[in-house]
Amino acid sequence: MQIVWIFAVMGLFAALVFVNFYFRVRVLKTYQRLRRQGVEFGSVHFFDRARLEREILPRYPQSRADILDFVRHIRLSIRMATALIVLITLFGAILMYCR
Repeated sequence: MQIVWIFAVMGLFAALVFVNFYFRVRVLKTYQRLRRQGVEFGSVHFFDRARLEREILPRYPQSRADILDFVRHIRLSIRMATALIVLITLFGAILMYCR
């Protein structure tokens, strides 16, 4: 049974690495487009949708789709990474207590 948990942790770690590379490529492409267009906003806008729509989107209407994609990808990558880290920690704890 211990082998199964070890492979589960290894699989989750590999998934975490894959998620990191996947979102890094997706987020960096969008980020580069936004930088070329001169779009600037802070990290507070990632988590406060109302503030994003009130302060940033009216200033850059031509970049609305890119801004929303960027914020969506950031949020999704944070949620997925958090879930994977919690699972890795949980499975690691199970492995520790099964010995």
